[in-house]
Amino acid sequence: MRSLRRPESYHCGTAAAMDVIDGKWKIVILWALGERPHRFGELRRTLDGVSEKVLASHLREMEEDGLVHREDFDEVPPRVEYSLTPLGISLNQALEPLADWGERHVIGRLPTA
Repeated sequence: MRSLRRPESYHCGTAAAMDVIDGKWKIVILWALGERPHRFGELRRTLDGVSEKVLASHLREMEEDGLVHREDFDEVPPRVEYSLTPLGISLNQALEPLADWGERHVIGRLPTA
């Protein structure tokens, strides 16, 4: 697992978890890959506004952290597909209550047009 700090330097589990999902796009990448595996281009189109450089960087970090599996198919043209590992799935499950809270208390309070 990629680590900027030593595991013993964390004072609580929340800080350790937040370090893993740090970055504007990582949570939505987890969400998209939780729906189904994606190729890079379709993942980029799904996440409107993410740059190719940032997406590639986040996917690489998430792969190093053991959250994302990158499968390189030996085909022409080249095809790469990203999916969640069991660790990534468990993180997505841990984030579900936070998503529920956001839907109830933020999205649910937005004025309708």
